[in-house]
Amino acid sequence: MSKINKSFGDVQVLNNAGITVKEKEIHALMGENGAGKSTLMKILTGVYSKDNGKILINGEEQEISSIKDSENKKIAFIHQELNVLNEMSIVDNMFLGKEHKNKFGLINKKSMINLAKGKLQLLGLDIDPNTLVKDISVGNQQLVEIAKALLMDAELIIMDEPTAALTSKEIDLLFSITRNLRDKGVSFIYISHRMEEIFELCDEITIMRDGKFIGQKKISETSFDEIVSMMVGYDLDERFPRIEREPGEVSLSVQNLTKKGRFENVNFDVRKGEILGFSGLMGSGRTDVMHAIFGSTNADSGKISIDGKEVKITSPIVAKKLGIGFITEDRKNEGLVLDFSVRDNTVLPSLLSFTKKKLIKDGEITKVVDEYIKKLNVRTASQSISVGKLSGGNQQKIVIAKWLITKPKILILDEPTRGVDVGAKKEIYEIINQLKQEGVAIIIVSSELPEILGICDRVGVMHEKKLVKIIDRKEATQEKIMEYATVGGI
Repeated sequence: MSKINKSFGDVQVLNNAGITVKEKEIHALMGENGAGKSTLMKILTGVYSKDNGKILINGEEQEISSIKDSENKKIAFIHQELNVLNEMSIVDNMFLGKEHKNKFGLINKKSMINLAKGKLQLLGLDIDPNTLVKDISVGNQQLVEIAKALLMDAELIIMDEPTAALTSKEIDLLFSITRNLRDKGVSFIYISHRMEEIFELCDEITIMRDGKFIGQKKISETSFDEIVSMMVGYDLDERFPRIEREPGEVSLSVQNLTKKGRFENVNFDVRKGEILGFSGLMGSGRTDVMHAIFGSTNADSGKISIDGKEVKITSPIVAKKLGIGFITEDRKNEGLVLDFSVRDNTVLPSLLSFTKKKLIKDGEITKVVDEYIKKLNVRTASQSISVGKLSGGNQQKIVIAKWLITKPKILILDEPTRGVDVGAKKEIYEIINQLKQEGVAIIIVSSELPEILGICDRVGVMHEKKLVKIIDRKEATQEKIMEYATVGGI
């Protein structure tokens, strides 16, 4: 793809953008949220039409005006939000719209099952194709999507943030399969904000910024710092900015908190001006504990105290009144109302504070929303644009903004930088540091160990529904955390 331009109305989102992918190559595509990566890929897959520029496949110029066109040219797109229908079987998902039929025009299920089995076994997935998709893990759903791409003999597979919801074991399997398919002749465009993955998996990288092609590098000939500098246009002084602060008194205390089947006898304290990290494998119970503290799940037993006083948190409304904010890991389903505007989402939890005699004070809302758009560097055309049209990183900033407006004294952040580019990550870390400086007690749940080690003062490790260890930052290492997370102790 070369010199690709695309505008929506008066807004130019791509300006001489491009990418060149070779045969048998895993090619990373990186850039900040809003850099134009998704738009470029949507043009390649026929979702959008380009204004001008060229697309060449195997040296020949091509016009791609529909998804069908891209599939006919053996291009497959595996989206971050997987394109699977949970109530249908694996085989029916794989052949949806491409069903095999016999000479009488009836669906030939046997032929489809046999072919599906073969493609799944190629990926090391020994599973009955008649299994409902809802009954398999997210990691296996990802492999079903790859199997679907293999059905159409895809020569180029685009993967967008494919590891966002996978366990470490599932990520290792995905990488192994991706390398294996590359060696058999399949090329990949790999979109991810996780720098460690790019260096582990990819052969080359293309960087975009502000809708433009910035450069292309061999992974073996570049560095983390160079890629970050190309992405953001300046050098980041440090990846995890942190401030040292002597923590104050205990703000939140959790004692013997238990929810049958979810978590058991969880005990910890968080002090004012302290960041407590929570680590552990997927399914270890980290997020469930946070939902219990916030009242969106009710624990079976145990005590929660705030500033030394026991409280009963029966709902998020009660939690908010007690000064607790919760930035959920699932921003699209739990954190935002995607059809609502930036403005409405930003003030949703604090709307009552902008009312007088049941009348909404529009002027104050406009002023506060503008203030937080500037404070968090949210890239949006206006307050009135629907939040679903923002990039992932800017959506995340709106989720953070809406809780900052409530002035919480305890803030829980679950995967606060998932799907967020490196520049926006640093901005989020600086916001967290500012809250820490102001004496807010902060809990961060994260699957990214460098993030946990980089910004937290202590790290709690969950293993099989139990909090097995709390480690001081000075003693914490990735190896030590993973040992507790996988076997429960050292």
